[in-house]
Amino acid sequence: MLYLLYERLAEYKAWFPAINLLKYLTFRTAMALFTAQIIAVAMGSRFIRWMRAKQGRGQPIRADGIARHVVEKAGTPTMGGFMILAGVVGATLLWADLRNIYVWVMLMVTTAFGVLGFLDDYAKVTKQTTAGVSSRMKLVFQFIVAVVAIVILIQFGARSPEAPGLSTSIAFPIFKRFLLDIGWFYVAFGAVVIIGSSNAVNLTDGLDGLAIVPVMIASATFGLIAYLVGNYVFAQYLQVHFVPGVGEVAVFCGSIIGAGLGFLWYNAPPAKIFMGDTGSLALGGALGTVAVATKHEIVLAIVGGLFVLEAVSVMVQIASFKLTGKRVFRMAPIHHHFEKLGWAESTVVIRFWIISVVLALIGLATLKLR
Repeated sequence: MLYLLYERLAEYKAWFPAINLLKYLTFRTAMALFTAQIIAVAMGSRFIRWMRAKQGRGQPIRADGIARHVVEKAGTPTMGGFMILAGVVGATLLWADLRNIYVWVMLMVTTAFGVLGFLDDYAKVTKQTTAGVSSRMKLVFQFIVAVVAIVILIQFGARSPEAPGLSTSIAFPIFKRFLLDIGWFYVAFGAVVIIGSSNAVNLTDGLDGLAIVPVMIASATFGLIAYLVGNYVFAQYLQVHFVPGVGEVAVFCGSIIGAGLGFLWYNAPPAKIFMGDTGSLALGGALGTVAVATKHEIVLAIVGGLFVLEAVSVMVQIASFKLTGKRVFRMAPIHHHFEKLGWAESTVVIRFWIISVVLALIGLATLKLR
């Protein structure tokens, strides 16, 4: 919104030199980060008190889970994802170029998945059960939203004259100019990326601060990728595929980082509130959509490797139990396995944060290793 204001007042920049800052993507990204953080922190205390009053016993804890969680985490309110979504949406609308199609696709997927997460959280809290919206219903809803987003990106997203068919192609890290154009099959591929990312982050959200910090790390990484891929000069220098207009996604990524920092203020151990599916499904979907928009879907599997590990651990556990009747892990997702081994919660969380940083650096290295 402020960017559009800048364009209207550009002729008066001699009177207000500071208004020139609004044309810089880096400045607007930084301000989106700061704004989102302020919104999330400002909401915090009052929102938590209100949620405690409304939710009573808070989010139900798995009876077959970690024993101490039943004591330590019982009564903690959920749906803290509202704080994150408020920061992300508010800051993005304020600082991004609202004529950019990528911005609206990011907001559409994030808010839609946030609504789905809210319905799931609401069902869990009101029924006091760990089973919310059925998995089938969630997948159907996610698939519809993801397909709509991909179709919009294909139809209205910017097209690079140097890479025909870019909008329906898969780019591979390390390889300079190699693109695999799969045509309209890309709709299914992109949907899998978005849905997989959303559910993987959801599975990771099981300990205080465990999911939000890796999400911020991945957002920072993809914010930089969006900035570089959306800049013709940098894209040529790094020999990555130039995606016109996608640089504006950096503002969106900055807002996720800021909202995440604000939420972490209250989610740091011992957590005063959980993000719930309201936050985890929305943030995971947002990361997947950013990866699709920047044509770095495969790099997301590297940068978000922690989320992949968590999701794979669940799939392996389920498959093993159904086929052999035995469990590979003491408990899935894998962060609970380490708790069962005797690791302290803070140890699991911090070590997983370290893994996320290392994976992010590897993901960024693919920009130069070509």
